[in-house]
Amino acid sequence: MLFRMTLSDVITDPTIQAGTLAAAGAFVSRVALRNNPTWHLIFQVTFFVVLTVLLLYHDIVPYQAGPPTASGVQKIFIGIAKVIWWINAAWALVGFARVFLIFERRPREGRLIQDLVVGIIYLGAVLSVVANVFSLPVGTLIATSGVLAIILGLALQSTLSDVFSGIALNLGRPYVIGDLIVLGDGTEGRVVETNWRATHLLNNKNDLVILPNSDLAKARLINISSPDRSHGVSITVRFSPTTRPSAIADLMRSVHLSSTTILNSPEPGIQIKSLDGSAVEVELFFRVTDIARAGEAQNEIFDLIYRHSLAAGLPLASAVGEHGSLPAKTDTLSTMRSTQMRLLDAMPLFKTLTEDEKEVLANAMSRRTFHKDEVVAEQGCEMKSLVIVRTGVLVVTRKEERRQLELNRLAPGDYFGEASLLTGAGETGSVRALAYTVVYEIAKSTLAPLLHDRPSLVEELSLILSRRAEAEKHLFGNSDEIAGIHAVPGLVKRIRHLFEIGTAIT
Repeated sequence: MLFRMTLSDVITDPTIQAGTLAAAGAFVSRVALRNNPTWHLIFQVTFFVVLTVLLLYHDIVPYQAGPPTASGVQKIFIGIAKVIWWINAAWALVGFARVFLIFERRPREGRLIQDLVVGIIYLGAVLSVVANVFSLPVGTLIATSGVLAIILGLALQSTLSDVFSGIALNLGRPYVIGDLIVLGDGTEGRVVETNWRATHLLNNKNDLVILPNSDLAKARLINISSPDRSHGVSITVRFSPTTRPSAIADLMRSVHLSSTTILNSPEPGIQIKSLDGSAVEVELFFRVTDIARAGEAQNEIFDLIYRHSLAAGLPLASAVGEHGSLPAKTDTLSTMRSTQMRLLDAMPLFKTLTEDEKEVLANAMSRRTFHKDEVVAEQGCEMKSLVIVRTGVLVVTRKEERRQLELNRLAPGDYFGEASLLTGAGETGSVRALAYTVVYEIAKSTLAPLLHDRPSLVEELSLILSRRAEAEKHLFGNSDEIAGIHAVPGLVKRIRHLFEIGTAIT
């Protein structure tokens, strides 16, 4: 009978139309648009709507049993059309599910939920085909398969526990990919993957730790990366009880002000933990932007505690032994040196000077004080002296167009003005006191005779200045004020010209 059909009969035949549409849809969605997920989804939905309209137009209802009066061949083609419809319905729903999870911008950690939803959609499509195409009782089939499900459940009890624990963890989201978590047993690592069975952590030794989801669901864990990436750090330090606790707390606030690695908000805190005859115990607590910076911040804070306490003459408490606190040992030679000499000893810039040369500079140094928010030096000014911080905190800020950038903070022992003093360049930023600050200055007129008497000192200072400029060049970008002070030969030439020093004779 098919051979007697005219061309118009073939074109209007619902079986031919559905088959042609299915073949074209399969080619376009699986071949032409395979690498374009957005257009692939749009085409899938459009194809599903067109196929639905076509079947309903020919009185073929996909979600109902076929007409009993249809011939055997018609039942086969109608069944095939229904199967194609249910498959495309499942594909469209799967596409919507995957797009929804991608729009949430968490496709990796939503992988398990994504796979679960896709599995439910495909299972529903299979059961619908069984019920509406093959007219089989789905309820009986499910009841019959219940015994098999029980057997498989008992055999896969551990695996199923991991699966359902993984589902609970993904729904509750106590962590996401990239979070750093610590378990109750001390296991620590950054979450790199979650799947049906386990969660993968990368620890600080770069080893992969695989934890079953069932164990993780029952474990007590701390999410260090939540609610945000900032991390709190605390440090305890003990001082000799030679100064009142409030003065020690003020000194520790200067330590916080000097730091460039800790966060200013929330404000760092200080607490006196204990006081007895052997020590005043102080706790400093602060936050950093990320736990990865905690070690760097601790190192900086310890260094600043040492420098501020040394500048203030506040000794650290000795370790407590079996018989109480041991008396602190005093460096007699160090205490006999003047403040100016101790400052010069700590400066790399003058490390090569002899004792006599240091004495000359120390005797000529002048002392100045600045109150909070007082400006020490303006941006662009040419310094006539080298400034060394004795106590307190200074902040260096640079104004660029409408922005105010903080470049650095200076603590006891730090210095500034050396580039301007030695090369004539303007200051790269304004310097302002953040607390009551004491500084010592070495004037250009004091340094000039020393350079004339020992011209080789120019090369030594140029090398040290070049290294410091190279280490700090990232703070200033492409600033014209510091251009040319990285190369030692150029520095030597500029210093000799500025101080009117002839070529050294060797």
